Amino acid sequence: MFKLTFLGAGSTVFAKNVIGDCILTPELGEFEVALYDIDPVRLEDSYRMLNTINNTHKGKAIIKKYYDRKEALRGAKYIVNAIQVGGYEPCTVTDFEVPKKYGLRQTIGDTLGIGGIFRALRTIPVLEDFAKDIHEVCPDALFLNYTNPMAILTGYMEEVLGLRVIGLCHSVQGCVPGLLGTVGMSEYVSKCKWKIAGINHQAWLLEITDEQGNDLYPEIKRRSLSGEYDLSWDLVRHDIMHRFGYYVTESSEHSAEYLPWYIKSKYPELIDRYKIPLDEYPRRCINQINGWIKLREELVETNYLEHHKSHEYAAHIIKAMETDEPYRVHGNVVNKGLFITNLPKRACVEVPCMIDKNGVNPCYVGELPLQCAAINLTNINVQLLTIEAARTRKKVYIYQAAYMDPHTSSELSLDDIKNLCDDLIEAHKGWLPEFK
Repeated sequence: MFKLTFLGAGSTVFAKNVIGDCILTPELGEFEVALYDIDPVRLEDSYRMLNTINNTHKGKAIIKKYYDRKEALRGAKYIVNAIQVGGYEPCTVTDFEVPKKYGLRQTIGDTLGIGGIFRALRTIPVLEDFAKDIHEVCPDALFLNYTNPMAILTGYMEEVLGLRVIGLCHSVQGCVPGLLGTVGMSEYVSKCKWKIAGINHQAWLLEITDEQGNDLYPEIKRRSLSGEYDLSWDLVRHDIMHRFGYYVTESSEHSAEYLPWYIKSKYPELIDRYKIPLDEYPRRCINQINGWIKLREELVETNYLEHHKSHEYAAHIIKAMETDEPYRVHGNVVNKGLFITNLPKRACVEVPCMIDKNGVNPCYVGELPLQCAAINLTNINVQLLTIEAARTRKKVYIYQAAYMDPHTSSELSLDDIKNLCDDLIEAHKGWLPEFK
């Protein structure tokens, strides 16, 4: 019987997906789930909900809640990480409101840009504490990271903290169905082959063919430009596809802030043209907070709760490792094996990975198209400098990460960027370690 520890178990809906999927995987047999969260109320909610799912489906999970993190981790074979450090208030609000004083606007702010940099810097010290416990009580555990900013955190955990880790996201799973559905080609979703690689939230749909090997990209691009289909929810990605040749995995609201061309105070008309939802993440947070009371009644205040398998990778990974039946996922790993040959060795890349009893086996991709690699590098620069800032605790690397950020540098002067970073360091007091 293996032990699965869930850090950040108060993320109740996500816990439902990951643990619920495991409960609905009979090949896993009997296993222990250790739930840990710093919020005892949300921990109790998830504990009750998961036991209800387990009972409803006559599952074999033994679900326990822990208030001691080290004991929750002791003996774990798998660790799922879904924490958010600082929450909506105060930290997400800070990430958005302080940059606004400089005229810098964001949409999501959890992956790159000023928001992504500071989200990483306040999360990494918590991960360092996790790593100390893991090295002591479960050194061989596989760490399944779902927390953003994915590339920065996963890279730091593997390179600096020495953990066995794979970063997991669901943008790859939704990429092809979303694109084909938008241009009226949904009939190909289950009848096509595709290849995706790059970095998290900016991986590229390198190939998409029908079952006979015919390239679907020409027809996709023709329909995209035809004016016959509603692209309003995804205009940025379609624009990137036509200008650079390839469709990118993550949504338009995300992609708009990873690039220097779409959110520009000098060209406010772009916001309307590409329907870019500024301040989208704070809006989602408020809606989730307001909707939790009703959702809690549905998930927690009930004695019967069915679960249907989600598209998350975690249960598939655990099943593949437990049964030695290989399964392919797209995971985030450090590029030290040069899986993508024209990206740096230290970069955290998103590539196909075969999972079996040996664990995570990243696959060779080769070179990305030059223009795709060039765009990825603009993001990787920020990621690596943020990792260096966290590793050394030196402010200069925070400044340099922000200087190199595509969106921030397209809007602000170097002096303004430095002053903004200083304001954010001050505003995050109590959430950041001391930087020299």
